[in-house]
Amino acid sequence: MSTPTPFTIAIPDSELQSLKQKLDSTRYPQEIEDTGSAYGAPVPDVKRIATYWKDTYDWRKAEAKLNKLPNYMTKIGADGFDPIDIHFIHQKSKNENAIPLIFVHGWPGSFLEVTKILPILADSEKNGGPAFHVVAPSLPNFGFSGFVNKKGFGQKQYTETCHKLMLSLGYDKYVTQGGDWGALITRTMGKLYPTHIPASHINMIATLPPPWWNIFAWAKFLIAIALNLLPASEKAGLERTQWTQRETSGYRQLQMTKPQTVGFSLADSPVGLLAWVYEKLVSWTDDYAWTDDEVCTWMSIYWFSTAGPAASVNIYYESERGEFVAFDMNNRAANRHSPHLKLGFSIFPKELVLLPRAWGRSLGNVVFEREHERGGHFAAYENPEALAGDLMVMFGKGGAAGGAVEGKSGYA
Repeated sequence: MSTPTPFTIAIPDSELQSLKQKLDSTRYPQEIEDTGSAYGAPVPDVKRIATYWKDTYDWRKAEAKLNKLPNYMTKIGADGFDPIDIHFIHQKSKNENAIPLIFVHGWPGSFLEVTKILPILADSEKNGGPAFHVVAPSLPNFGFSGFVNKKGFGQKQYTETCHKLMLSLGYDKYVTQGGDWGALITRTMGKLYPTHIPASHINMIATLPPPWWNIFAWAKFLIAIALNLLPASEKAGLERTQWTQRETSGYRQLQMTKPQTVGFSLADSPVGLLAWVYEKLVSWTDDYAWTDDEVCTWMSIYWFSTAGPAASVNIYYESERGEFVAFDMNNRAANRHSPHLKLGFSIFPKELVLLPRAWGRSLGNVVFEREHERGGHFAAYENPEALAGDLMVMFGKGGAAGGAVEGKSGYA
C-alpha cells in the first residue's frame, strides 16, 4: 500500500471531443410503436439525453463540483494481484473520535452515490447524531480506480481492497454501509475481518427463503398468503421481486456469463452505454425525477473511467466464482453475515429484492430495521435524508449499534 495523496479529476480535452464525435455519429435503432419502456430504454428518451450530452451538457462544470470533494488516490494490491490505483472520497470529521464508515457502491453506480449523504453526515452532530469519517472508494474497475487485468478478482479481492484502504487511513475498527454489490462486499468484509468490523448497515436485503424442512416458517407464510394477512408492504415487496426477476434480470445473466461480449458496446458506444444503464436508472428507482444533467454526469463517470466502461461488468463474472461466491443459492450459511456483527436494514419500496421481513432477519444479528415510504435501488442518491438518518440512529447514542466503534482521525 502507498500513502494516499490528493487527487484531481482532469479529463483531457481530447476525450471530451472524442465523446462528442461518437455521440454525433450514432446510428439509432428503429422503435415499434407504443412500446414505451416495455422493450427496454425508449429511443426518444435516449436520443434526447444523448443530444443533450453532446450539445449542452457541461462536463467541466460537473468536474469542478466533484473536485470540491476530498478526492484521494492510493495504490492497493490484493493478494496475488499487482497493486492498482484506488480512488476514494475521504470526508473527515473534526471530531477525532468520529465513527469511521466505508460506503461501498455497486453497479451501475459509483462513488457519485455517496455525494448526497456527505453533507448530511458532515452535520450529523448538529442534528443529534454521531460524527462520521466517511470513506467512499471507487471499486477496482470503476470510476477513477485502476483496471484489474488478471482473472479471478472476485468478492474476496474486492473485500480485501476495501479493508486495506481503511487500514491505510488509520482506521483499525470501522463500520460499513452498502447496497447492491456493496451489500455483498461488506458482508464478506464482516466474515473475513470480524475483529475490525463490529457493525454493518445495508439497503439491499438479499436472502434465501426458509429451508424446506422449516415447516413452521413455511406454514406461517403460506397461511398469511392464503388469508391475505401478509402486511401490505411485504405483499408489494414480493410483487416487486417477482417483477424484477421477470422483467429486468436478463442483464445479470449476460454480465455473469459473457461480460466481454456486452463490453464491446459499452466500450465503443456512449449511446450503447447510456441505453444499457439508463434503463436501470429509471426502472430501479421510485419514480425518481432524473434530470438530464444528472444522467449525463452518471454516464460520464463511466465513460471517462480509468478502466473504461466495459470493465465494470466484470464484477458479475468474477464474483459468481472463486472462494466467496456473491450469492450462493446452494449454500445458506454463505449468505449469512457473521454472528458477531450487528446488522442494520433500511428497506425502500422500490428495491429490486423485497422479501418477507422474517426471512431477512435470518441473515444475522439484526439490531436495526426501518421501512421507508419512498426510495428504490439507489437509496443514497434517491432519498439521502432517509438513508443518512438511519445511519445516525443506528450508530448514534442509544442506537442499536451506538458505541460500536470509535475511531481516530486518519492521515492529515
